[in-house]
Amino acid sequence: MPDPATSDTSASGSRPRVMMALSGGVDSAVGLLLLKEQGYPVEALFMKNWEEDDADGYCAAAQDLADAERVCARLGVALHTVNFSFEYWENVFTRFLDEYRSGRTPNPDVLCNREVKFQAFVEHARALGAECIATGHYARIARHGDEYRLLAGHDADKDQSYFLYMLDQAQLRSALFPIGALHKRAVRRMAREAGLETHDKKDSTGICFIGERPFREFLARFLTARGGAIESVDGVRIGRHHGLLHYTIGQRQGLGIGGRTGSSGEPWYVVDKDLERDTLVVAQGRNHPALCARELLASELHWTRGRAPALPLRCEARIRYRQPPQRCQVLAADGGCRVRFDAPQWAIAPGQSVVFYARDECLGGAIIDSVRR
Repeated sequence: MPDPATSDTSASGSRPRVMMALSGGVDSAVGLLLLKEQGYPVEALFMKNWEEDDADGYCAAAQDLADAERVCARLGVALHTVNFSFEYWENVFTRFLDEYRSGRTPNPDVLCNREVKFQAFVEHARALGAECIATGHYARIARHGDEYRLLAGHDADKDQSYFLYMLDQAQLRSALFPIGALHKRAVRRMAREAGLETHDKKDSTGICFIGERPFREFLARFLTARGGAIESVDGVRIGRHHGLLHYTIGQRQGLGIGGRTGSSGEPWYVVDKDLERDTLVVAQGRNHPALCARELLASELHWTRGRAPALPLRCEARIRYRQPPQRCQVLAADGGCRVRFDAPQWAIAPGQSVVFYARDECLGGAIIDSVRR
């Protein structure tokens, strides 16, 4: 496959054929616009990854497809469609459910990028004749010799490298991120100037490819929740929960315990989930010591350069999307790594990802297993 990061030509002497992942949103639409303006022979592919009728009004796939069709008609680009619902269910959603059963808080976007957008999509794009693929992610790729490095997007508020840390060298080699050097306001301006109707479309949120919907009711369709006690960190029973899978570390809303006689009056936060006793442990006050920790253990360690750096490693890390990078040290541990932060970190949630950075390069990451206080 030609190297889209460094070469303008393929074996035939022209730019490589590109398949743009077109979601129906403004980011991928402008990515498609830029590729066409830069002279790439480009087509678009719309993925449907959740097999469900829109009767409940939460799945926007039909509207997204209509928007993608309008963008392609405006730009004169061929649009293909494909259904990856099986791949999404088998490789992403079943893992998502397993994590919730285990009392963890998964991040499906990370797995979706690796298994669907940069695996199933790539294979289908190649079958359609594409030599490389492009997406609307706010991230960048740079080549250093034979090595490909994943870089943060220039727009710090939109940078999506956190969700891409599981990509390997082959996936980075065959990918383009056309809007990675742009800010969101510039993307919307370009879409408006090009007459693309998606220029003011709201950014998508919610579960990857499933959309925004009442989360507790959605999970109840797949998992059985068992209620139990809510206890303070001192072991005092102060209420009942609706099932541990519905709560995450640091959660404040939806606890249903409010103010209590003799308490400080500060809000309550989830600090732990005791699966053996089906007990939700809470503490009062955002700055309670039980919410903070300097060290975590993580597994499924992955390095984007394809090889592990020498450990221990001084770098920066994020434990959640859009968090400012935090100084830390990464140490080797059985089955993964141990991460020590210079400063206490708030509400570290098992199941989420810790992602490592050296300035603007995303080095890799791992799945958080536990916290050491």
